[in-house]
Amino acid sequence: MYPESYRDFLFLHHMVLSWQIVRFQLKETFAIAYGKYTHREALIVSLGKAGSKGYGECTSIDYYHISLADFEVILSKIKSQVESQHIFHPADFYAFLLQLNLPSFLRSALDCAYWDLFGKLEKKSFVELNSLNCENLPDSSITISIDTVENQIKKITQSTWSTFKVKCNHFNEKDINKLVQLDKSIALDSNGSFTKENCHWLENYEAVSKFTYLEQPMKPDSENYNVLHINKFANWMADEDCQDSSVLKDLQQHYRSVNIKLVKCGGLTPALEMIAVAKELNYKIMIGCMTESTIGISAGAVLAPFCNYADLDGANLIANDIANGSEIINGKIHLSQNHGLGIKLI
Repeated sequence: MYPESYRDFLFLHHMVLSWQIVRFQLKETFAIAYGKYTHREALIVSLGKAGSKGYGECTSIDYYHISLADFEVILSKIKSQVESQHIFHPADFYAFLLQLNLPSFLRSALDCAYWDLFGKLEKKSFVELNSLNCENLPDSSITISIDTVENQIKKITQSTWSTFKVKCNHFNEKDINKLVQLDKSIALDSNGSFTKENCHWLENYEAVSKFTYLEQPMKPDSENYNVLHINKFANWMADEDCQDSSVLKDLQQHYRSVNIKLVKCGGLTPALEMIAVAKELNYKIMIGCMTESTIGISAGAVLAPFCNYADLDGANLIANDIANGSEIINGKIHLSQNHGLGIKLI
Protein backbone atom coordinates (compact mmCIF):
# COMPACT_ATOMS: atom_id res chain seq x y z
CA MET A 1 0.00 0.00 0.00
CA TYR A 2 1.11 3.57 -0.60
CA PRO A 3 1.68 5.96 2.29
CA GLU A 4 -1.58 7.82 2.86
CA SER A 5 -0.11 11.17 1.86
CA TYR A 6 1.28 9.72 -1.38
CA ARG A 7 -2.06 8.10 -2.27
CA ASP A 8 -3.82 11.42 -1.68
CA PHE A 9 -1.18 13.17 -3.80
CA LEU A 10 -1.78 10.82 -6.74
CA PHE A 11 -5.56 11.06 -6.48
CA LEU A 12 -5.34 14.85 -6.73
CA HIS A 13 -3.63 14.61 -10.13
CA HIS A 14 -5.48 13.69 -13.29
CA MET A 15 -3.88 11.11 -15.60
CA VAL A 16 -3.41 12.40 -19.15
CA LEU A 17 -3.34 10.22 -22.27
CA SER A 18 -1.78 11.55 -25.47
CA TRP A 19 -0.34 10.05 -28.63
CA GLN A 20 1.40 10.81 -31.91
CA ILE A 21 2.32 8.94 -35.08
CA VAL A 22 6.00 9.06 -35.99
CA ARG A 23 7.61 8.03 -39.27
CA PHE A 24 10.97 6.31 -38.84
CA GLN A 25 13.44 6.20 -41.71
CA LEU A 26 15.46 2.99 -41.86
CA LYS A 27 19.23 3.17 -42.22
CA GLU A 28 19.01 0.69 -45.09
CA THR A 29 16.27 -1.27 -46.85
CA PHE A 30 14.90 -3.95 -44.54
CA ALA A 31 14.19 -7.00 -46.71
CA ILE A 32 12.30 -10.01 -45.33
CA ALA A 33 10.01 -12.65 -46.82
CA TYR A 34 6.99 -10.35 -46.37
CA GLY A 35 8.50 -7.52 -48.44
CA LYS A 36 11.00 -4.67 -48.52
CA TYR A 37 10.75 -1.66 -46.24
CA THR A 38 12.51 1.72 -46.21
CA HIS A 39 10.58 3.21 -43.29
CA ARG A 40 8.25 2.31 -40.44
CA GLU A 41 5.43 4.25 -38.85
CA ALA A 42 4.86 3.97 -35.12
CA LEU A 43 2.23 5.11 -32.66
CA ILE A 44 3.83 6.63 -29.56
CA VAL A 45 1.54 6.64 -26.53
CA SER A 46 2.12 8.81 -23.46
CA LEU A 47 0.51 8.53 -20.02
CA GLY A 48 1.22 11.43 -17.69
CA LYS A 49 0.50 12.12 -14.04
CA ALA A 50 1.93 14.33 -11.30
CA GLY A 51 4.66 15.70 -13.54
CA SER A 52 5.86 12.32 -14.81
CA LYS A 53 5.31 10.70 -18.21
CA GLY A 54 5.46 7.09 -19.31
CA TYR A 55 5.85 6.00 -22.92
CA GLY A 56 4.81 3.03 -25.04
CA GLU A 57 5.06 2.20 -28.72
CA CYS A 58 3.53 0.03 -31.40
CA THR A 59 4.50 -0.10 -35.05
CA SER A 60 2.47 -0.35 -38.23
CA ILE A 61 3.06 -3.88 -39.56
CA ASP A 62 1.26 -4.70 -42.80
CA TYR A 63 1.45 -8.49 -42.44
CA TYR A 64 -0.21 -8.17 -39.02
CA HIS A 65 -2.89 -5.90 -40.60
CA ILE A 66 -2.12 -3.06 -38.18
CA SER A 67 -3.67 0.34 -38.90
CA LEU A 68 -2.39 3.16 -36.73
CA ALA A 69 -5.21 5.40 -37.97
CA ASP A 70 -7.69 2.88 -36.56
CA PHE A 71 -5.77 2.93 -33.27
CA GLU A 72 -6.08 6.71 -33.10
CA VAL A 73 -9.85 6.40 -33.45
CA ILE A 74 -9.91 3.83 -30.65
CA LEU A 75 -7.77 6.02 -28.39
CA SER A 76 -10.11 8.97 -28.93
CA LYS A 77 -13.03 6.80 -27.83
CA ILE A 78 -11.36 5.41 -24.69
CA LYS A 79 -9.39 8.51 -23.67
CA SER A 80 -11.74 9.57 -20.87
CA GLN A 81 -11.94 6.02 -19.49
CA VAL A 82 -8.16 5.68 -19.41
CA GLU A 83 -7.67 9.09 -17.83
CA SER A 84 -10.14 8.28 -15.04
CA GLN A 85 -8.00 5.37 -13.82
CA HIS A 86 -6.06 5.87 -10.60
CA ILE A 87 -2.47 4.73 -10.28
CA PHE A 88 -2.21 1.35 -8.63
CA HIS A 89 -0.15 -1.64 -9.71
CA PRO A 90 0.24 -2.21 -13.49
CA ALA A 91 -1.53 -5.55 -13.10
CA ASP A 92 -4.67 -3.65 -12.08
CA PHE A 93 -4.36 -1.32 -15.06
CA TYR A 94 -3.88 -4.29 -17.39
CA ALA A 95 -7.07 -5.88 -16.03
CA PHE A 96 -8.82 -2.62 -16.97
CA LEU A 97 -7.29 -2.71 -20.47
CA LEU A 98 -8.59 -6.24 -21.02
CA GLN A 99 -12.12 -4.98 -20.44
CA LEU A 100 -11.70 -2.59 -23.39
CA ASN A 101 -11.09 -5.45 -25.90
CA LEU A 102 -8.19 -3.63 -27.55
CA PRO A 103 -5.96 -5.09 -30.29
CA SER A 104 -2.80 -6.54 -28.73
CA PHE A 105 -0.49 -3.96 -30.37
CA LEU A 106 -2.40 -1.04 -28.87
CA ARG A 107 -2.85 -2.79 -25.52
CA SER A 108 0.90 -3.31 -25.41
CA ALA A 109 1.67 0.37 -26.01
CA LEU A 110 -0.65 1.38 -23.16
CA ASP A 111 0.58 -1.32 -20.78
CA CYS A 112 4.24 -0.40 -21.38
CA ALA A 113 3.49 3.31 -20.98
CA TYR A 114 1.82 2.53 -17.66
CA TRP A 115 4.80 0.47 -16.41
CA ASP A 116 7.10 3.36 -17.36
CA LEU A 117 4.88 5.89 -15.58
CA PHE A 118 4.35 3.67 -12.54
CA GLY A 119 8.09 3.20 -12.04
CA LYS A 120 8.76 6.91 -12.43
CA LEU A 121 6.12 7.70 -9.80
CA GLU A 122 7.47 5.01 -7.48
CA LYS A 123 11.03 6.20 -8.23
CA LYS A 124 12.10 2.64 -9.07
CA SER A 125 13.21 0.95 -12.27
CA PHE A 126 11.34 -2.02 -13.74
CA VAL A 127 14.29 -4.15 -12.64
CA GLU A 128 13.90 -2.96 -9.04
CA LEU A 129 10.13 -3.32 -9.05
CA ASN A 130 10.46 -6.95 -10.15
CA SER A 131 13.71 -7.81 -8.28
CA LEU A 132 15.47 -8.99 -11.44
CA ASN A 133 19.01 -10.35 -11.65
CA CYS A 134 20.75 -8.66 -14.57
CA GLU A 135 24.19 -10.24 -14.31
CA ASN A 136 23.99 -12.57 -17.32
CA LEU A 137 22.01 -11.00 -20.13
CA PRO A 138 21.99 -12.67 -23.56
CA ASP A 139 23.55 -10.82 -26.48
CA SER A 140 21.09 -9.42 -28.97
CA SER A 141 21.23 -10.46 -32.60
CA ILE A 142 21.45 -8.00 -35.48
CA THR A 143 19.27 -8.67 -38.51
CA ILE A 144 20.89 -9.52 -41.83
CA SER A 145 18.29 -8.72 -44.48
CA ILE A 146 17.50 -10.89 -47.50
CA ASP A 147 20.29 -10.72 -50.06
CA THR A 148 22.62 -13.08 -51.85
CA VAL A 149 24.30 -15.37 -49.34
CA GLU A 150 27.66 -13.92 -50.38
CA ASN A 151 26.53 -10.41 -49.43
CA GLN A 152 25.00 -11.68 -46.19
CA ILE A 153 28.25 -13.42 -45.24
CA LYS A 154 30.18 -10.25 -46.05
CA LYS A 155 27.97 -8.24 -43.68
CA ILE A 156 28.40 -10.84 -40.96
CA THR A 157 32.17 -10.98 -41.22
CA GLN A 158 32.48 -7.18 -41.25
CA SER A 159 30.08 -6.60 -38.35
CA THR A 160 31.12 -5.63 -34.82
CA TRP A 161 28.17 -7.64 -33.46
CA SER A 162 28.63 -11.25 -32.33
CA THR A 163 25.14 -12.67 -32.89
CA PHE A 164 23.17 -12.64 -36.16
CA LYS A 165 19.69 -13.38 -37.45
CA VAL A 166 19.83 -14.11 -41.18
CA LYS A 167 16.63 -13.54 -43.13
CA CYS A 168 15.68 -15.64 -46.14
CA ASN A 169 12.61 -15.97 -48.36
CA HIS A 170 13.26 -19.40 -49.88
CA PHE A 171 15.10 -22.63 -49.18
CA ASN A 172 18.53 -23.15 -50.70
CA GLU A 173 20.64 -26.08 -49.55
CA LYS A 174 23.90 -24.53 -50.77
CA ASP A 175 23.21 -21.29 -48.91
CA ILE A 176 22.42 -23.25 -45.74
CA ASN A 177 25.75 -25.05 -45.95
CA LYS A 178 27.68 -21.81 -46.51
CA LEU A 179 26.09 -20.23 -43.43
CA VAL A 180 26.63 -23.17 -41.08
CA GLN A 181 30.31 -23.24 -42.02
CA LEU A 182 30.83 -19.78 -40.51
CA ASP A 183 32.34 -19.67 -37.05
CA LYS A 184 29.63 -17.29 -35.86
CA SER A 185 26.47 -17.37 -33.76
CA ILE A 186 23.83 -17.43 -36.50
CA ALA A 187 20.07 -17.97 -36.46
CA LEU A 188 17.91 -18.44 -39.55
CA ASP A 189 14.56 -16.71 -40.00
CA SER A 190 12.53 -17.59 -43.07
CA ASN A 191 9.36 -15.72 -41.98
CA GLY A 192 7.24 -18.68 -43.03
CA SER A 193 8.73 -19.16 -46.50
CA PHE A 194 9.78 -22.84 -46.17
CA THR A 195 7.73 -25.89 -47.15
CA LYS A 196 7.09 -29.03 -45.13
CA GLU A 197 9.62 -30.85 -47.33
CA ASN A 198 12.23 -28.16 -46.62
CA CYS A 199 11.64 -28.51 -42.88
CA HIS A 200 11.91 -32.29 -43.02
CA TRP A 201 15.31 -31.95 -44.69
CA LEU A 202 16.47 -29.30 -42.22
CA GLU A 203 15.55 -31.07 -39.01
CA ASN A 204 17.21 -34.28 -40.18
CA TYR A 205 20.44 -32.61 -41.31
CA GLU A 206 22.96 -32.68 -38.46
CA ALA A 207 24.83 -29.52 -39.50
CA VAL A 208 21.65 -27.52 -38.91
CA SER A 209 22.25 -27.92 -35.16
CA LYS A 210 24.94 -25.24 -35.59
CA PHE A 211 22.20 -22.63 -36.08
CA THR A 212 21.25 -21.02 -32.77
CA TYR A 213 17.61 -21.46 -33.79
CA LEU A 214 15.42 -21.59 -36.91
CA GLU A 215 12.55 -19.18 -36.55
CA GLN A 216 9.00 -19.58 -37.92
CA PRO A 217 9.92 -21.88 -40.83
CA MET A 218 6.40 -22.09 -42.30
CA LYS A 219 3.32 -19.91 -42.40
CA PRO A 220 1.45 -19.98 -39.07
CA ASP A 221 -0.91 -22.95 -39.12
CA SER A 222 -1.28 -26.04 -36.93
CA GLU A 223 -1.20 -28.27 -40.01
CA ASN A 224 2.23 -26.84 -40.77
CA TYR A 225 3.87 -26.92 -37.37
CA ASN A 226 2.64 -30.46 -36.69
CA VAL A 227 5.38 -31.74 -39.01
CA LEU A 228 8.11 -30.16 -36.82
CA HIS A 229 9.81 -32.20 -34.11
CA ILE A 230 11.70 -31.03 -31.02
CA ASN A 231 13.88 -34.17 -30.88
CA LYS A 232 15.59 -33.58 -34.23
CA PHE A 233 18.59 -31.39 -35.11
CA ALA A 234 16.73 -28.10 -35.67
CA ASN A 235 15.96 -25.79 -32.76
CA TRP A 236 12.64 -24.60 -34.16
CA MET A 237 11.45 -21.28 -32.76
CA ALA A 238 7.82 -20.15 -32.94
CA ASP A 239 7.10 -16.53 -33.81
CA GLU A 240 3.79 -15.97 -35.60
CA ASP A 241 2.63 -19.41 -34.41
CA CYS A 242 2.99 -18.17 -30.83
CA GLN A 243 0.88 -15.11 -30.09
CA ASP A 244 0.22 -15.66 -26.38
CA SER A 245 0.50 -18.22 -23.59
CA SER A 246 -2.68 -20.07 -24.60
CA VAL A 247 -0.90 -21.89 -27.44
CA LEU A 248 2.27 -22.92 -25.63
CA LYS A 249 1.02 -26.36 -24.63
CA ASP A 250 -0.06 -27.18 -28.21
CA LEU A 251 3.33 -26.14 -29.60
CA GLN A 252 5.36 -28.04 -27.02
CA GLN A 253 6.17 -31.12 -29.13
CA HIS A 254 7.09 -29.06 -32.18
CA TYR A 255 9.00 -25.98 -31.09
CA ARG A 256 11.88 -25.92 -28.61
CA SER A 257 11.91 -22.12 -28.45
CA VAL A 258 9.45 -19.23 -28.57
CA ASN A 259 9.85 -15.61 -29.61
CA ILE A 260 7.97 -13.34 -27.24
CA LYS A 261 7.19 -9.91 -28.66
CA LEU A 262 5.34 -7.42 -26.49
CA VAL A 263 3.02 -6.24 -29.26
CA LYS A 264 1.98 -9.81 -30.06
CA CYS A 265 1.03 -10.81 -26.52
CA GLY A 266 -0.24 -7.40 -25.37
CA GLY A 267 2.53 -5.85 -23.28
CA LEU A 268 4.90 -6.40 -20.38
CA THR A 269 2.23 -7.68 -18.01
CA PRO A 270 1.09 -10.64 -20.17
CA ALA A 271 4.69 -11.22 -21.29
CA LEU A 272 5.68 -11.88 -17.66
CA GLU A 273 2.90 -14.46 -17.43
CA MET A 274 3.88 -15.96 -20.78
CA ILE A 275 7.50 -16.31 -19.68
CA ALA A 276 6.44 -18.13 -16.52
CA VAL A 277 4.32 -20.62 -18.49
CA ALA A 278 7.03 -21.11 -21.13
CA LYS A 279 9.62 -21.88 -18.46
CA GLU A 280 7.31 -24.46 -16.87
CA LEU A 281 7.06 -26.16 -20.27
CA ASN A 282 10.87 -26.10 -20.72
CA TYR A 283 10.93 -23.74 -23.68
CA LYS A 284 13.95 -21.63 -24.48
CA ILE A 285 12.77 -18.03 -24.63
CA MET A 286 13.69 -15.08 -26.82
CA ILE A 287 12.60 -11.51 -26.30
CA GLY A 288 12.04 -10.12 -29.78
CA CYS A 289 11.01 -6.83 -31.31
CA MET A 290 9.60 -5.13 -34.35
CA THR A 291 11.53 -2.30 -36.02
CA GLU A 292 10.92 -0.02 -33.06
CA SER A 293 12.54 3.05 -31.57
CA THR A 294 14.28 3.09 -28.21
CA ILE A 295 10.81 3.36 -26.64
CA GLY A 296 9.78 -0.13 -27.74
CA ILE A 297 13.27 -1.58 -27.33
CA SER A 298 13.57 -0.28 -23.75
CA ALA A 299 10.33 -2.06 -22.88
CA GLY A 300 11.47 -5.37 -24.37
CA ALA A 301 14.98 -5.12 -22.95
CA VAL A 302 13.83 -5.29 -19.32
CA LEU A 303 12.69 -8.89 -19.97
CA ALA A 304 16.15 -9.98 -21.15
CA PRO A 305 17.05 -11.31 -17.66
CA PHE A 306 14.41 -14.03 -18.16
CA CYS A 307 15.56 -15.03 -21.64
CA ASN A 308 17.99 -17.34 -23.42
CA TYR A 309 18.07 -15.22 -26.56
CA ALA A 310 17.44 -11.60 -27.49
CA ASP A 311 16.57 -9.93 -30.78
CA LEU A 312 16.41 -6.25 -29.86
CA ASP A 313 18.09 -4.51 -32.78
CA GLY A 314 15.07 -2.42 -33.82
CA ALA A 315 16.36 0.98 -32.72
CA ASN A 316 19.73 0.24 -34.31
CA LEU A 317 18.01 -0.08 -37.68
CA ILE A 318 16.35 3.36 -37.73
CA ALA A 319 18.01 6.68 -38.59
CA ASN A 320 15.84 9.09 -36.59
CA ASP A 321 15.32 7.65 -33.11
CA ILE A 322 13.24 9.86 -30.81
CA ALA A 323 14.15 8.64 -27.33
CA ASN A 324 16.86 7.69 -24.86
CA GLY A 325 16.63 4.62 -22.65
CA SER A 326 18.14 1.16 -22.66
CA GLU A 327 20.73 0.66 -25.39
CA ILE A 328 21.93 -2.24 -27.51
CA ILE A 329 25.59 -1.64 -28.36
CA ASN A 330 27.22 -4.20 -30.65
CA GLY A 331 24.71 -6.70 -29.29
CA LYS A 332 25.36 -5.98 -25.61
CA ILE A 333 22.23 -4.98 -23.69
CA HIS A 334 22.76 -1.92 -21.49
CA LEU A 335 19.67 -1.54 -19.32
CA SER A 336 18.81 1.97 -18.23
CA GLN A 337 19.23 2.58 -14.50
CA ASN A 338 16.56 5.30 -14.55
CA HIS A 339 13.09 4.97 -13.09
CA GLY A 340 10.36 3.06 -14.89
CA LEU A 341 11.57 1.80 -18.26
CA GLY A 342 14.09 4.64 -18.34
CA ILE A 343 12.51 6.27 -21.39
CA LYS A 344 13.02 9.94 -22.12
CA LEU A 345 12.12 11.69 -25.38
CA ILE A 346 14.98 13.41 -27.17
